Parts: sequence; C-alpha cells; structure tokens
Amino acid sequence: MADKDLASIQEARDLVQKARSAQLDFARLSQEQIDQVIQAIAKVMAAMAEDLAKLAVEETGYGNWEDKKQKNLLASEKLYQRIHALKTVGVIEKDREQKIDKIAVPAGVVAALIPSTNPTSTTIYKALISLKAGNGIVFSPHPTATNCIGKTVAIIHQVLKELNISADLVGMTTVPTLEGTGELMKQADLILATGGPAMVKAAYSSGTPALGVGPGNVPVFIEKSADIQAAVRRVMAGKTFDYGTVCSSEQALVTEESIVAEVKKALLAEGCYFLEGIAAEKVKGLMTGPRGSMNPAIVGQSASALAQMAGIEIPAGTRLLVYEEQGVGSGYPFSYEKLTSLLGFYTVPDWQAADKLCTQLLKNGGLGHSMAIHSNNEEIIRHFGLTQPVSRLLVNTPSSLGAVGVTTNLDPSLTLGCGPVGGSSTTDNVGVKHLFNIRYVAYGLDSVSPSQVDNNTVDIEAISRLVFEQLKKMNHVPSNA
Repeated sequence: MADKDLASIQEARDLVQKARSAQLDFARLSQEQIDQVIQAIAKVMAAMAEDLAKLAVEETGYGNWEDKKQKNLLASEKLYQRIHALKTVGVIEKDREQKIDKIAVPAGVVAALIPSTNPTSTTIYKALISLKAGNGIVFSPHPTATNCIGKTVAIIHQVLKELNISADLVGMTTVPTLEGTGELMKQADLILATGGPAMVKAAYSSGTPALGVGPGNVPVFIEKSADIQAAVRRVMAGKTFDYGTVCSSEQALVTEESIVAEVKKALLAEGCYFLEGIAAEKVKGLMTGPRGSMNPAIVGQSASALAQMAGIEIPAGTRLLVYEEQGVGSGYPFSYEKLTSLLGFYTVPDWQAADKLCTQLLKNGGLGHSMAIHSNNEEIIRHFGLTQPVSRLLVNTPSSLGAVGVTTNLDPSLTLGCGPVGGSSTTDNVGVKHLFNIRYVAYGLDSVSPSQVDNNTVDIEAISRLVFEQLKKMNHVPSNA
C-alpha cells in the first residue's frame, strides 16, 4: 500500500512537470491557433458522445446512457458555441477612454478532480475551458470511473497529436490514491474540484487556489399561481434526468395546501409512486450508508431498481418514488440530497411557509447551490430571489437542466459555484473566465501633469490639492475642512 501511495505521488509530480513544460509552448500560440484546438476537440467529443456515455454507465452503474449523451453534448457542442468567440489570449481589451489595456495570462496547470456521477462530461468540459484559457490540465479521476475518463483523455491526446500539440498538455493520474490527489493539488497552479464535500474541503485546504462546489440539496416550490401540469412535467424532467445524478436535480418538492391534490394527481399521472407504511420504511432503510451518509449503492438508479433493492412492489412504469416527509434534518432521510430516483414531498399552508421551509432544506446540506420555483406571480418570484441563500434561482424550468445551462441561458457548466455561504469562492457557473488572470496595463491620467513630477519625486502638496478639489466637486469635503 505504501508503495502505491509513493508511486501515485511521484506520478502526480511528473504529470504536472510535463504539463507545465507543454503549457509554456501552448501559451505562445495565437488566439486563432488555440481556437482551432478547441474546435477540433469539441467536434470529436460530440461525435463520441454516445460511445462515451455508454462506457460511463457500463463502468459506474450510474444513470442512463441516453441522458449521459446529452451531458456530453452539453460539455462539447453547447459549451463550444458559448466560448468559441471569447478572447482569452494576449490583449483581450483596449479601453482608450479609461486608458487601461487588459492582457489574458493563463493560470498555468489546472488540477481537475472528476466525479463518478458525471465522469466523461466533466472531463470534456474541464478540458475545453482549461485549454481555451491557454492552460495545461491534469485529471484525477474517481477510482470507479478511471476507464471511461481514461478513454476521454486518450481521445483528446489523439486530437492534440494530429494538431502537432504535445499530448503532455493533458495528463491523467493512473494510480488513484488520496495521497496522489493531494500531491497533484499541491503541485498545480489552480484546482477545479467537482465532487463530495470532503474532497472540495481538501482542495481549499491544499494551499493552491481552488474553485470548488458544495453539495446540492435543491428544493423546488410549486406556487398556486403556476401552471400545475407544466410545473410537474418540468419537475419530472429534471429529477428523472440521468436518474438524478446531476447535483442541481430536484430533491424535495414543496407545494401549498390549496393545490396539493392537483399536484399529487399530476405527479401520479407522470409516473410517481407515493411510498407509505412498510414500503416507505424499507426504502428509508436503504438510503443511508454505513457512515450515516447517502448509500452509494442507490446513486443513479431507476425507480424499479431501487424497489428491487428495497424488496418492495411498485406499479409498472413508475419513474419516481415519492415520500411525504414530515420534517427536516436528522431522522428525516428524504430531507437530504438524494442523487437517485427519490423525491421528498412537503405540504405547507402558503408561500410564506414555503419560503421558510425551502431555507431550512437548503441549510440541510445545500446552502449556496440552487433552488427552483414554478410560479406566475412575479412578486413572489422576486421575493424568493431576494431571500433564498442560493447562487441560482431557476424559474419555471427543470432545476437540474436549467442550472447547468441546458434550458436557460446560464453558462454551460458542470461545476456550479455556491458562493461563500456554501464554502465556495464564486457563485458563477464556472467557466473559461475563471481560468485565466487579467494583467492590467494602466496609463497615467492627464490630471497629474509631468511638471508635477520632478526626478521621480511626487509633489505631495500638488497631489493633495488635486484630491481636495475632486472631493469638493463630489461634496465629500469634511465640514471642518
């Protein structure tokens, strides 16, 4: 075991060193040349989207290949459409009025941690945004997804070689250990962390600048002014997508007493099965793993697979297992994140109570991430936008698909920032703009003339008079001045 740990540490060092050497050459390319590389990778990945999706499901057992194919297309085709025109090399902006030029400077080598729930799509996405910004990248795959991630990296290597770019620019660790991943994070210049809370915390504790995301425990509120049939269809589309493996998928549905019967009727028509009695207890017993967290065996499973695991009978065609939860927190398993075909259900008297409950649910493992609301009342929508501790409020759209940019105009991304409240450094959908620095070239203003500077010595009194005059114009001069 010790030998494996040492081997993984050395491999991480070697990969970063090779990537850094290759990145120095890559960063000298023009914007046009880098864009050609990005376009070529995106095209090949789009063509391979289905094959890679099937490989991911075969290896991990999570989700379904049809939806994973759509994730791969989001990470290649749609992402490319959004970023291909961005300036990321050299002088990216000249502001003659403000006398400031902006120069893009690559971060260097990116350490990219890849989860097993979205392995190929996250690899494609992180490769494209890193290379677009002129960086090298080294992947640390989840141990249960090394084959499909490795295949994705191998395809990128082939494209790079055909374009006479060193394949060392994109690396992947092949001896996955915690020690090796830790060393990779220390050696890299920037970390892109997508995964569980412990891994994200380790990224932020590594001493290397990091962009990480927190967990998502996404509530969805159907308010009484909503088109209920449409709202339920959207919830089903979001929650069933890839069997709930997207971190922004709906976790608990909250609705009002005045429309609860209609909402339930619509859910039943869409293939939901409400758990009760012994069946509910069996499923709840299945949800928690040996360490008290979500049982990994249930992740990314269909409703029928979950029923079989729990030993219960459900109607043919059931798409989601729903449970009417009575509380939030310990002892209420449906109030937590469930990356599978399980949905919590809550009934409240009115939208004010829903507002409080959604905040409780977010504090129960989803602070800073996302929330969805289905409503036609703009005042209520605005209230939730102003009060809920989330980085994105999805309105009248599936939360899982809207948050990542499929059904909204948010930036296509598989790393969703949660802001300081969620332990993240940004609330953005992480993308290219986060992976290069901006060097500012600022020219002196005419308000300080050359005559006021003599032999590199600033005339303090002259500067003070200028500042005083400016403050006076702005009415910021102290009353006793």
